[in-house]
Amino acid sequence: MKTVQFVTLLLFSLVAGVFWGTWFSLSRSMAAITPGTFLEVGRLMIGNLGGPMSVLMPLTLLSAVVLCVLLFRGRQTRANLFATAALVLMAVALVITLVVNVPIDRQIQSWTTAALPADWRAIRDRWEFYHGLRTLVSLAALTCLFASTLSAAWRAAPDREAHRDERRGTSRSTAA
Repeated sequence: MKTVQFVTLLLFSLVAGVFWGTWFSLSRSMAAITPGTFLEVGRLMIGNLGGPMSVLMPLTLLSAVVLCVLLFRGRQTRANLFATAALVLMAVALVITLVVNVPIDRQIQSWTTAALPADWRAIRDRWEFYHGLRTLVSLAALTCLFASTLSAAWRAAPDREAHRDERRGTSRSTAA
């Protein structure tokens, strides 16, 4: 269980980190950059992130499904509720990516500075809005996953203390 929680937290952190890093470092100032810079940076980012994210996001969702199943089998209701919320939110981030951002990425790859479409700023702004939305959703997913992990750990803590007390020959009521 701990290994699956660790791997899932790591994967969620990587996905949310890519979205957050892009938003924090570039997206907030996208409207201020020149069309040429926008195209150059956009193409570089699409090239650098497209392949790895097409593997990372499905692995992230798969690990969350495995975690939810393990939590369900272990009857960790609260932890499972948070993990399920994390899974759903990350799936929403993937849907936003596939339905909005990737099609716009494909459009951008075909543009040239000399032949930008008349509505390129509106398209850029649409991409930016949905990128911000998926960043927020992925951060909410990561928050839910942390809540799940902490909930499972807090649930196990009294059991560990009772087991430790039993080994020492004391009970919780007399140890206090």
